[in-house]
Amino acid sequence: MGALLKVTLLGVLLALVGERIRNFCHRSRMFKEVEPVDLPNCQLLKGIELGSEDIEVLPNGLAFISSGLKYPSIKCFAPDKPGEILLLDLNDGGLTPAPLRISKGFDASSFNPHGLSSYIDEKDGTVYLFVVNHPHLDSIIEIFRFVEEKNSLVHLKSVKHELLNSVNDIVAVGPESFYATNDFYFSHLYLKYVELFLGTSWTGVVYYSPGDVRHVATGFYSANGITISKDKQYIYASDLTGQTINVFKRNKDSSLSPVKSVYVDTLVDNPSVDPVTGDIWAGGHPNGYKLHHYNPEDPPGSEVVRIQNIHSSHPIVTKVYANDGSVIQASSSASVYKGQLLVGTVFHRALHCQLE
Repeated sequence: MGALLKVTLLGVLLALVGERIRNFCHRSRMFKEVEPVDLPNCQLLKGIELGSEDIEVLPNGLAFISSGLKYPSIKCFAPDKPGEILLLDLNDGGLTPAPLRISKGFDASSFNPHGLSSYIDEKDGTVYLFVVNHPHLDSIIEIFRFVEEKNSLVHLKSVKHELLNSVNDIVAVGPESFYATNDFYFSHLYLKYVELFLGTSWTGVVYYSPGDVRHVATGFYSANGITISKDKQYIYASDLTGQTINVFKRNKDSSLSPVKSVYVDTLVDNPSVDPVTGDIWAGGHPNGYKLHHYNPEDPPGSEVVRIQNIHSSHPIVTKVYANDGSVIQASSSASVYKGQLLVGTVFHRALHCQLE
């Protein structure tokens, strides 16, 4: 009887491990190959070689770009160079981004920018830039004031909190308040790998204001990019390994009520909202294994998806662009402005396409 029990338990264990492996392969799209989708009138931005992980476009066409991300298991071509925030004017046909100067007193030597978001004060037009920073692989939210005439950022505040333990992206909703995604439950690197393999759904969205910090959404496999609707009534958050864009209704108390989840068939990273149509655009990863195990002979590809009518009963998901890594590798963001599409990457270059 004892031997039979051991055999039974071993069989159950092997079945469980097999099921975890199968689900892991599905969530990471380990064996997925890119089916190319080309766009005409595309060119690489000048001067970006170390990534353009997130892109935030202001209503006037100025685009902030985070560059130089250093993150565990992700390729970095210049690990000793600090990250930076680049500024690109989409009204200027030169398409040459330039780094923004940061005010004295901020430790630029350890700057490691990830997701970013802007907030414009309706009273005086002040532009605040919120940046997820990982100095020494920590998670800190940096709040800056943008000074356009000086092409500079004035550092105002650093935000650190125990609930913001593994922040990926952020969307600002006030001068000091924001929603942020935690992409992992654990902070320790090896526990993150275990979490990823087991397929736990413990991550989600945290709301922060100086007097109120709380979880407002949970149940993500890996909460990633986040943005807000044109009317500020809805939050859109991506679940990277869930391959979904999740829609939430903002409540008066800043809590979130789940509305729907839209499957997009890619490891969806940072979403953005078309300021004219309200469509969702996002960069995605065709194959998670290639993203985390970089091989220059077989690099990670890039995908861009567009979701139209996301609030309808039948949203339309279109793969607008797909490349096998021969042009851009590891796309992480996509933003549009007046018929122009910007595609950012985790550690590679950035692409500009004319859609009209």
